[in-house]
Amino acid sequence: MEPSKIQPEGGLNVTLTIRLLMHGKEVGSIIGKKGETVKKMREESGARINISEGNCPERIVTITGPTDTIFKAFAMIAYKFEEDIINSMSNSPATSKPPVTLRLVVPASQCGSLIGKGGSKIKEMRESTGAQVQVAGDMLPNSTERAVTISGTPEAIIQCVKQICVVMLESPPKGATIPYRPKPASTPVIFSGGQAYTIQGQYAIPHPDVWMPVHQPAPMNSPFLMMLTSEVTGMGTL
Repeated sequence: MEPSKIQPEGGLNVTLTIRLLMHGKEVGSIIGKKGETVKKMREESGARINISEGNCPERIVTITGPTDTIFKAFAMIAYKFEEDIINSMSNSPATSKPPVTLRLVVPASQCGSLIGKGGSKIKEMRESTGAQVQVAGDMLPNSTERAVTISGTPEAIIQCVKQICVVMLESPPKGATIPYRPKPASTPVIFSGGQAYTIQGQYAIPHPDVWMPVHQPAPMNSPFLMMLTSEVTGMGTL
C-alpha cells in the first residue's frame, strides 16, 4: 500500500494500492460474462481494478484509488462472493452458510504491525469487527510478501480492511518489496509409445505439442509409465 497523504485531523485521505490473491473461480466471478461485472465494479466504486494475466491457478487482483473508492470496491467484491455462496448452497445439502473469505497480499515487513505485540493488534481487529484474521507464517514463493486471510460477513470484512489500511499507513513497508507473482500451472507430461500425454485429474490426454520418436521409448519400468499404461488400458481408445 502506498500512501500519498494523510489529513492533519487524522482522517484518511490517501491513495492506496491493495493486492488480493484469488483462485481462478473467484476471478471468473469478479470478471463476469464478457467482463460486465468488473466493469460495473470499476464504474460504481471509482477504483482501478486490474487482474493479472496468465493461465495460473491463482491471480493477483490489484485495487488502486482513494480510500473511499477502495472500500466501495471491497464491499462489492465481498457481497459478490456472498451471492456466489448463497447460489452454490441452493444446490447443496449444507445448511450453515460458510463465511466470505478474501486474501490480501501484504509486505512481510508490515505483518508485525498487523499482528501487534503478543498478537494484541490482530486480536483487537478480530474482536472489534467480528472477522477472522490470519497472517501466514511463511512468505509467498519468490517474494517478500505474506497472505493475510480475512473471513466473515461482508460487513465484518469491510470494517477489518479499513483497520488494516490504517495500520499499514502508520507502518510503511521497510526496504524493497519483492511482489508475489503466481506461476502458470505446470502439467506433467508423460511419454508412451512415441506419444506424449498430460495428466489431467485421473485421465491421460494426448499432448499435441510434444512428441517422442518411437525408437526412443520411455523406460518400461517407469512407475509413471506403468500408471499411464493402466490408465490408458482402462479407458480404451484415447
